[in-house]
Amino acid sequence: MAEEAQERDSMEFDVVIVGAGPSGLSAAIRLKQLCAENDVDLSICILEKGSEVGAHILSGAVLEPRAIDELIPDWKERGAPLNTPVSEEKFLFLTRAGSIRLPNLLLPPELDNHGNHIISLGNLCRWLASQAEEMGVEIFPGFAAAEVVYNEDGSVKGVATGDMGVAQDSSHKPEYQPGMELHAKYTLFAEGCRGSLSKTLFERFELREGVDPQTFGIGIKELWEVNPEQHRQGLVVHSAGWPMDSRTYGGSFLYHLEDNMVSVGFVIGLDYQNPHLSPFEEFQRFKTHPSIRPVFEGGRRIAYGARAINEGGLQSVPKLVFPGGVLLGCAAGFVNVPKIKGSHTAMKSGMMAAESVFEAVQEGRSGDTLESYTQRFRESWVYEELHRARNFRPSFRWGLLFGTLYGGFDLKVLRGRAPWTFRHHPDHAGLKKAADCPKIEYSKPDGQVTFDRLSSVFLSNTNHEEDQPVHLTLKDDTVPIELNLAEYDAPEQRYCPAGVYEIVGIEEDAPRLQINAQNCVHCKTCDIKDPSQNINWVVPEGGGGPNYPNM
Repeated sequence: MAEEAQERDSMEFDVVIVGAGPSGLSAAIRLKQLCAENDVDLSICILEKGSEVGAHILSGAVLEPRAIDELIPDWKERGAPLNTPVSEEKFLFLTRAGSIRLPNLLLPPELDNHGNHIISLGNLCRWLASQAEEMGVEIFPGFAAAEVVYNEDGSVKGVATGDMGVAQDSSHKPEYQPGMELHAKYTLFAEGCRGSLSKTLFERFELREGVDPQTFGIGIKELWEVNPEQHRQGLVVHSAGWPMDSRTYGGSFLYHLEDNMVSVGFVIGLDYQNPHLSPFEEFQRFKTHPSIRPVFEGGRRIAYGARAINEGGLQSVPKLVFPGGVLLGCAAGFVNVPKIKGSHTAMKSGMMAAESVFEAVQEGRSGDTLESYTQRFRESWVYEELHRARNFRPSFRWGLLFGTLYGGFDLKVLRGRAPWTFRHHPDHAGLKKAADCPKIEYSKPDGQVTFDRLSSVFLSNTNHEEDQPVHLTLKDDTVPIELNLAEYDAPEQRYCPAGVYEIVGIEEDAPRLQINAQNCVHCKTCDIKDPSQNINWVVPEGGGGPNYPNM
């Protein structure tokens, strides 16, 4: 039975930041730099739902150092973990049995990684956190921001952390602790892609009015230790084509880090049409390609993870400001899709927001709308990048051939100066009925290069307290069987990369959806792709979820 909630304690800060990713940490560091330059002090707190900073961070990742050069010019002397400069890059078009290398001269400038670094974004965030803490920023890992708190005038007052020690039936366990409210003059939401609080802000303040729907991809990644003869430190390889059909947006990356490590991943646009498609299985199938498999034969898989990625670009960026708060990084959707990068733009967004917040606090303001942040964005290189790239991703709606030809022409010749802007449609609306699509047969994993979901989730170090309310909530309990199973063959069984959703009881002619919430790697795909938007992802108890090493 539910129990009456105890009154929450509160703490006061000048600035509260939700999320210790690249944008939130950059905002905190920039604020402290401005404090030092102006001989003032602001109290700054960062909430991080992962068990530690970096635990939930997953990216390819190749970092363009433009933002970190601006934020911390002496990052190399300070020991930032940018240890692998890109030394060589290839782009392959894969067919079922072979591959064609596209000459680098034909590729658009966005795919030129000269001067960039192959990194673990999680490790970069851990380093940024250490820099922030040295400057006096308070970081609270293991505390999930579960609710936005508002002032009487409707402005954002801060956030509240989730209660700890609540049982699955909503009763209080002996170790129960109520959440705490953190109040601030301004609250910065840096939750990452499809943030659960950001969604509520979109609705309350109508932040998405007049902009395109956000569109997404799912990125699935593994980290491998490969045989030394297969390793080429600094090599970046991207591919398009097989195993995707010509109507499905997708592609791969292989990044050769130091110490014989290779990060490999596959990204599939969540506007895919065939409900029988499994992004996880497509990734495993990709690794069997004759141009790819030799890299991993005889190697050792070390880590696994998955995460949704914003792909909407400029036309999907919402209003960034509202009374008492702002959106940063992937919560706003600043990924540059043709570059396959969003960390540098996320960091810059945090820096710009920090400058607007600092100005406002110095002027004695609080709780108002920071329009200067929007202005800074429009005058920044982030806006310039996104404007130039805005037509790349939506052009693939007409297929791989058109998207490739148009995307190359737009980026290399037009340089984003086209007088038109292609529009987006919601990803979930693109899913066709199961009866209208061919089934896809996937091979069983061989345990050497290809693997199953459960062994993969094990490598993500995912853990949740099992006796807690399920954080994958359904708006209507009848939809999974009466709509999803009946019309779409229960696509949640396939689009989830962690085996969370399972239809059981079919043999007894009493099918029901079983939610294995303890497997959830917090990728947010279910929140995006469910055909009737019936699944609502909310934060579990703080500290739960994956614990990604070196991802």
